Amino acid sequence: GFPPLVGLYGAFIMGLVTAIFGGRPGLISGGAGATVIVLIALMKSHGLEYVFGAIALAGIIQIFVGLLKLGKFIRLVPQPVMFGFVNGLAIVIFMSQLEQFKITTNGQTEWLSGTPFLIMAGLVALTIGIVILLPKFTKKIPASLAAIMIVFAIVMIFGIETKKVEDIASVSGSLPPFHIPNIPFDLETLKVIFPYALIMAAVGLTEGLLTLNLVDEITGTKGNSNRECIAQGGANIMNGFFYGMGGCPMIAQTLVNLSAGSRARLSGIVAALT
Repeated sequence: GFPPLVGLYGAFIMGLVTAIFGGRPGLISGGAGATVIVLIALMKSHGLEYVFGAIALAGIIQIFVGLLKLGKFIRLVPQPVMFGFVNGLAIVIFMSQLEQFKITTNGQTEWLSGTPFLIMAGLVALTIGIVILLPKFTKKIPASLAAIMIVFAIVMIFGIETKKVEDIASVSGSLPPFHIPNIPFDLETLKVIFPYALIMAAVGLTEGLLTLNLVDEITGTKGNSNRECIAQGGANIMNGFFYGMGGCPMIAQTLVNLSAGSRARLSGIVAALT
C-alpha cells in the first residue's frame, strides 16, 4: 500500500547517507524488504503517517545502539539464524512477485491466463536464464544488469504488451520533499509506533551487521559496526522526515556489487544517485 515513490526516496536517502558515512565500503543500503515487512501491519492499521513516525524513531534507536557500542554483539548471532533470516526474506519477496501474475479488472483480482500469461512467463524465464547462463561466458558485465537491459530492449523494440512499472503506479517525481509526520506527538502515539520502531531497528541492524560481517569475510578486511549503526540510524531519521520508507543494508545488492568487482564507497553513491 506504499506509493512507489516512497520506496525510491527510501533507496536514495538510505543509499547516499550510508555510502558516505557508513562503516563499510562496498555495502549497499536501500529500502529493504526485511524492514518494510515489519511496517506492513502498521500501514494497514494506522496509515502512512504513523509509518514515517516509526521509521524516524527506529533511526533514533539505531543511533543509540551505535553510541553505546553494542554493534560488536552481532558476532554472537549463530550461522543458522543468518540462513533462516535470508531464506525467510527470499520467500516473502518471491510471494510478493507472484502478484505480477495477477490482473485487476473492475475491482476483481484474477490470475493472468492465455497469451498475457505466456508472455509474462516467457520474459521471466528469459531473465532467469540470462542471470544463470551469462556468467559462464563472461563476467565483464554483471548478469543481473544485462538481464534488465536485454529484456527491457526486447519489450521496447518489439512493442510487447506486458505489465510495466508504470501500470502499477506512477514513479514520476522530484527530490524527496521535507515532511513532518502528521501524527499526534503524545504518549498514545508512542505506544502505537514504539514496538514497530524497535522491531524495525533490530531487523535493520541484524541484516546490516550480518551483511557487514559477510563482506568482511569475502574481502578479508574489517568494517566498523558501530559507525554503521549510527549511519543507518541517521539515514532512517531522514527517511521519516523526507517521505522515505526507511531501510537497511541489503545482502543481495551488496553481493551483486561485490561480485561485479566493487570494493569502494563510490559504488554505493552511484547506486543511490542512479
